[in-house]
Amino acid sequence: MSRGFVKEDDQEEIPLVPPRANLPEGVTNYVTQSGMDALLVEKENLIKERENLNISSEKERRIAVNYINAKLQLLSNRTSTARIVDIKKQPQNEVRFGALITLKVGNETKLQTYQIVGVDEADISKGKIAFISPIARILTNKKVGDKALLKLPQEDRLFEIKAISYS
Repeated sequence: MSRGFVKEDDQEEIPLVPPRANLPEGVTNYVTQSGMDALLVEKENLIKERENLNISSEKERRIAVNYINAKLQLLSNRTSTARIVDIKKQPQNEVRFGALITLKVGNETKLQTYQIVGVDEADISKGKIAFISPIARILTNKKVGDKALLKLPQEDRLFEIKAISYS
């Protein structure tokens, strides 16, 4: 049909859905069991939200459903590629995926603790860093007492591993 015969009101708005956390092409989508559980809860919540939409305008309802469906599609792509890592099977004396690491950073006296997790689980405010992050990459395979240097544009930051746990 020619564009001249289409009303502008009939044009459906394409919902802009924010992308999920970056996972580079070809990188395995590792997750902890709790991370996978959280993804599945997120999926359930989106389905419930879609089922319980209380929007009277048909157009607004379609837009909302399309938005939720787009988010579900991104989430389904992520969960279908997820590979759960059993952290109990990780070498307990080395930093690997799932490790909870206590670090001394530079000359700071206060120790910092981080867990290496999947990209969808990462949340620095909760002390969770993605396994593809620069810090996680320089710490992987290290042991208690080892040091790792992170080169930053303004400075180099030295990390010393004080403890490793998988609990």
